[in-house]
Amino acid sequence: MTATTRPYRQLHLNAFLMSTGHHEASWRLPESDPHSNTNVEHYRQLARTAERGKLDSIFFADSPVLFGEVGRRPAGKLEPTVLLTAIAGATERIGLIATASTTYNDPFNLARRFASVDWVSGGRAGWNVVTTAGPDAARNFGVDDQPAHATRYERAAEFIEVAQKLWDSWQDDAVPADKAEGVWGDAEKIRVIDHEGKHFKVRGPLNVPRPPQGHPLIVQAGSSEDGKKLAARYADAVFTAHQTLADAQEFYRDLKARTAAAAGRDPEAIKILPGIVPVIGATEEESLELERELDRLIKPEYARIQLAKTLRVAPEDLPLDRQLPEDLPGEDEIEGAKSRYTLIVQLARREQLTVRQLIGRLGGGRGHRTFTGTPIQVADAIQEWFDGGAADGFNIMPPVLPSGLEAFVDQVVPILQERGLFRTEYSGATLREHYGLARPENRFAGAAAAELASIGGAF
Repeated sequence: MTATTRPYRQLHLNAFLMSTGHHEASWRLPESDPHSNTNVEHYRQLARTAERGKLDSIFFADSPVLFGEVGRRPAGKLEPTVLLTAIAGATERIGLIATASTTYNDPFNLARRFASVDWVSGGRAGWNVVTTAGPDAARNFGVDDQPAHATRYERAAEFIEVAQKLWDSWQDDAVPADKAEGVWGDAEKIRVIDHEGKHFKVRGPLNVPRPPQGHPLIVQAGSSEDGKKLAARYADAVFTAHQTLADAQEFYRDLKARTAAAAGRDPEAIKILPGIVPVIGATEEESLELERELDRLIKPEYARIQLAKTLRVAPEDLPLDRQLPEDLPGEDEIEGAKSRYTLIVQLARREQLTVRQLIGRLGGGRGHRTFTGTPIQVADAIQEWFDGGAADGFNIMPPVLPSGLEAFVDQVVPILQERGLFRTEYSGATLREHYGLARPENRFAGAAAAELASIGGAF
C-alpha cells in the first residue's frame, strides 16, 4: 500500500538510548566508547540522529541504584532530567522522555523538574513513571526493603494525581505581564491544591507556570496487573516487552479495553510501544555475523549473576548448560518486576533454552524482542505487528550505538516512509502533538470560572 492510499494511522517510534547500546557486550566492540555513559555530546549526537529520522522521541531509563555488576557493562548514569535539559538545546523537535521513580521521589520536586524540562524544551518533555523494585534501591533511602508491590502502585497513582494537580495549579493565562498596569501575575488564577491523601499532603501551588503541554507526556512501563491498571488510568504511552505476536496482541487488546472500560478514556489516547532490538545488516549473513560477534563477547559469569537476581535464586542454582530449575518462585512470590520475571521464565520454558542460551537471548534486550535481518526484513517485522493489532509503534533499542541508531534511521525509516507507515516531516512542535494527543484541560479552570460566576451573581 502506498503513502497516498494508506489510512491515516501511522507508527510512533521512540529511540531508547543506553550508553554504547542495549547489547551488554556492545562496549567491547572496537567502535565503542566505553566512557560514553557520561559523555553529554554522545547523547546530543544520538538525539540529533533520531531527530533526523523524524522519530517521535528519545528515552532514557533510570534507577536510583547502581544497577548490576560493574564488570559487565558501562555502569553509572547521568541524572536523566539534567541530561534532557542539555539535549533540549541541541535539538528542535524530538520528544525527550526520562524515567523517574514514584517510590523514591516527592511529587512537588518531580512535578517541578518535569515542568522545567517542558519549558526549556518548548513542550517536548515526557515522564516514564516507575515504582522501582529491589531492596538495593530501598537501602539508598534509609529503608531495609522495598514496599510491597501493591503499595508501590497505590502510591504511584496518588503521586501522578498530585503532580497533575500541581501542573494545573496555574491557569494558562495566569501571567498577563501587564506593564502598563504593573501587574505581572493574576493571583486569582494561581491556586493552592490542598491535596491530602494516604501517601501525600501537598498544599501547592507549583512554583513554575503551567507547562507548555499542560501536562508532560505520561509513559508507563509495567505490565503486571497493577501496572496495567495504572496505565489504563493515567498513561499516554506504554513501553512494553513481548517475544511473540500473539502475546503482544493479547496485551494490546487487554490494555485498550481497560482504558475504555475501567478508566473511561478513549483507547486511542494510549499508545502501546513494544520494545524491539534491531540487529541490522546489508544482508542476512551480515546481520547474523554482528549478532554472533556480540554474543561471543558476553561474559556469562556476569550475566548469570544478573539472571539469578531477576529470578530470585542463587547463581549456583543456574548451571550454564542446563535448563532453568523447575522449582523457581511463583509470580505471586515476586515483589518487583513481575511482568519481566514472567516473560523470561516463559521464554526459557517455551523454547527449552539452557541458561547459557537464555543469557544469549537476553543479552541484547533483557527480554525485549531481538530481530536480526536486513532493513527490509526489519521493516516487515515492524509492519506485521503494527498492522496485526499488536502495537501503535515501537520502542527502538539499538544493540550498538551510535551505529545501530544510524542504520535504523538511514536504512529502515525510509522504507517505512515509502510504505506510508511513518511521517516524512514533523507536523507539530510538542511531544503530545507527535503522539497525536490532545493538550489536557486544566482541571481547576472550570471550577474557577464557576466560582467567579457565583460571586458575580451575588451582586
